[in-house]
Amino acid sequence: MPTISLRGVAMPPSPIRKLVPFAEDAKRKGRIIYHLNIGQPDIHTPETAMNAIRSISKPVLEYSHSAGYESYRRKLAAFYNGIGIQVDFNQIIVTTGGSEAILFTLMGTMDPGDEVIVPEPFYANYNGFAIAAGVKVIPVPSSIEDGFALPPIEAFEQLITPKTKGIMICNPNNPTGYLYSKDELLKLREIVLKHNLYLFADEVYREFCYDGLKHHSVLELEGLDNHAVMFDSVSKRFSACGVRIGCVITRNSDILSTVLKFAQARLSPPGLGQIAAEAAIDTPRSYFDAVVEEYIARRNFLVQALNDIPGVFCPNPKGAFYTTVRLPVKDADAFSKWLLTDFEHNNQTVMLAPAAGFYATPGLGKNEVRIAYVLKLDDLKNAVECLRIALQQYHD
Repeated sequence: MPTISLRGVAMPPSPIRKLVPFAEDAKRKGRIIYHLNIGQPDIHTPETAMNAIRSISKPVLEYSHSAGYESYRRKLAAFYNGIGIQVDFNQIIVTTGGSEAILFTLMGTMDPGDEVIVPEPFYANYNGFAIAAGVKVIPVPSSIEDGFALPPIEAFEQLITPKTKGIMICNPNNPTGYLYSKDELLKLREIVLKHNLYLFADEVYREFCYDGLKHHSVLELEGLDNHAVMFDSVSKRFSACGVRIGCVITRNSDILSTVLKFAQARLSPPGLGQIAAEAAIDTPRSYFDAVVEEYIARRNFLVQALNDIPGVFCPNPKGAFYTTVRLPVKDADAFSKWLLTDFEHNNQTVMLAPAAGFYATPGLGKNEVRIAYVLKLDDLKNAVECLRIALQQYHD
């Protein structure tokens, strides 16, 4: 029998989706499952996007430019300029989701065996993108005790080797909800300039910042034109995960020309998705105001309710719609599986994302889970009640 590749063997399963078969079995038994495992918002996609799809009159759904429709890139550039991020439409390459933006950039800037330093816990698919590109993720641990703030800059410096090509952050952070401050970004600016590194920033949750705090983009930092690369997506901003439209934005012309070659190899990003994404830019500010207000209410309830459960510790996230939570269990993987296979409360249970899969350092996150507060308040209340009772019944 032919063998599969070493790359395929090394590719990790998604900690967000690996329990899906157990969830499907539970649903076949008639159980109601509250999905706190995946960042799929229940917020409606803006009508601006939906109406654009409904009113398509094109006689042919043709290939777009490999970098994306020029009309979309021009409109996107105007949007960024309007929020203080000065870019030209030629400095944007539209991709099939933010995922492709990250993968193409890693392949375009790093050779097999090169290293990228990432604060952990981090979005689990960074591991998969790195493996696909032959790149090694070097984790620098952050701590739940201080809400997963940026680790000391000395911790980054200790990890830099001749193989280090960049530092990657997610801001606001998935899976922790931490929002990096301007001071923290300036520290990263200093170290990437000192060591001539790239600074990659996944900024797809930019609109979701709370408690009066402001998001700061790496593209706003002075002196990083040849170092900073920003990844973005319409998935969470417009609750349009299924259109699969993201982008790479940088002022580094070498990166742009190299990423474009990978983009040409896959021909073009989704045409229907670009039509929806272009129209979504016209979504009124009131849409986002209402969405942020809703997420703040969900966060406030969830953090308080979780911390009221004995043995549970939940930091207060300042952005995105995730929080990483410490549970009074030895193995969150086993507990999360048990919730689906052996537990029910009033024929209901909860699906969680075990946090160990968001770490690269073995042993970290074993008693933590990521929770996405993407459900309406009534469902969140039922989910937390299920979790409270489950923790009372569960024995490691």
